[in-house]
Parts: sequence; C-alpha cells; structure tokens
Amino acid sequence: MNFANPDDATLGALLDRVRTIAVVGLSPQPARPSYRVAQAMQHYGYRIVPVRPLVDRVLGEKAYASLADIPFAVDLVDVFRAAEHVPAIVEQCLALHLPAIWIQEGIVHEAAAQRALAGGMTTVMDRCLLKDYIRLKTA
Repeated sequence: MNFANPDDATLGALLDRVRTIAVVGLSPQPARPSYRVAQAMQHYGYRIVPVRPLVDRVLGEKAYASLADIPFAVDLVDVFRAAEHVPAIVEQCLALHLPAIWIQEGIVHEAAAQRALAGGMTTVMDRCLLKDYIRLKTA
C-alpha cells in the first residue's frame, strides 16, 4: 500500500490547530533550510521548539536533545533528518502519544510513514511545511 498525504482540507485544519512545532534536526545555521523554514513558521505565530543535541538555543528558543526531553505539549513534529532516522523518530512520537508528524520535502520513508498513520498520527511526508502553509493560509 502506498502512502498518501492528507488532502488540502485536512492539511489546513492541521495548520489551524497546531501551535507548537518541535523541529527535529533544526540547524542553528541561518543558511540551512531547517532554520529558514522554522524562522518563517515562527514569524507566522507558531512556537518553534528546536530538537537537536549539543545546541543550547536556536531562534531564541531553548533546544532539547530529544523529543522526550520537551517538558510541555507539542502539536506537530517537523522532521529535518535523513530518511534512515525517520523510523526511530516515528517510534519516539508514538511512545510520547504525539498527534502529528510532518516529514519534510525530499525525505521519504514509506514504512515509517505507514507506521505513524497506523499509530493514529496525522502524517505528512515529502512536503514542505512552509510551502504548504503559504499555499493554504496566506493566499
């Protein structure tokens, strides 16, 4: 069975209810795509939570070494890690009962996406969070 992303209405509803986004692999370097996407989403009013070991702060927010270290609720996990890391991230999300995962454009792991869906998570894969936000919410 092939993974299919949610339709635009579902994506729009997800973006409406999300307030806090944990960005796994958020780089502290402004030239990196993860930084640019997170900075823009922060500008649009979302709270960005960096998840990256060995970094203290990114975009003015305290960074956490793992999803399990975040001491408050997260509405969406945005993944900027290579595909081979996605299954472990999905398992962390499921263990923490997180509601949604967005696997960024260019990152594809079919089995992990299916696992997230089967675990009850809203799941988006190989799409850019910022591009979809702009397309659905700023037009």
